[in-house]
Amino acid sequence: MSGHSKWATTKRQKAVVDAKKGTVFTKIAKLLTIASRKGKDPATNFNLRIAIEKARGVNMPKENIDRAIKRGSDGVDEAQIEELIYEGIGPAKTQFIVKCLTDSKNRAAAEIRHLFSKHNGSLSAVAWNFSQQAVIRIANNELSAMNLNSDELELEIIDQGVENIIKEEEGITIYATSVDLQKIKQFLENKNIKTESAEIEYVAKEHIDLNEDEKTRVEKFIEELEENNDVADYYTNIK
Repeated sequence: MSGHSKWATTKRQKAVVDAKKGTVFTKIAKLLTIASRKGKDPATNFNLRIAIEKARGVNMPKENIDRAIKRGSDGVDEAQIEELIYEGIGPAKTQFIVKCLTDSKNRAAAEIRHLFSKHNGSLSAVAWNFSQQAVIRIANNELSAMNLNSDELELEIIDQGVENIIKEEEGITIYATSVDLQKIKQFLENKNIKTESAEIEYVAKEHIDLNEDEKTRVEKFIEELEENNDVADYYTNIK
């Protein structure tokens, strides 16, 4: 499913076309609003700093960023945005955890339930197969720009609490415990290394292989998840 890997999702968001820009901006505005409830200074609010990075990565206008932060930090968001987590079985018996940021529990629940049902799936407990981990991605072009060797970088960050480093086609993916995310991110920032993404994700313990027909069905399901304004992110056990 390389077409729908987290690397690909990040690239699509950064190269978002005008038709989808409104949806992406809406989702990131919700992230900014929720993160800023714990303070509007990104220097002391790590989650807000990550959200601002995402916003800048998709060229979100500064006034949009400031407005979303103000809603959260000043408590002026009339429709309170909440984070909701849904678990389910998707097409081809794939497992999904879907994170929503929404101002309407009823709407989000109905739409997510409908999406699973539409694609021959259902809401179901699958969290047993996932663990929350810090996941940081560094793209190959960043390694090249900084003249970094992935093997040398691995040795440098091994003492920062890293549990695993995987070399992928697009770059390297670093896995660590969730409590070490800020420390590792700060270490990379101190070395002026930009990350493609850095956040807490649900990582599957056991994965599933799909044939071409199953991949096509799952891709259609994922596309509809990504188009939903309430869906902030999703995690799956697809290999």
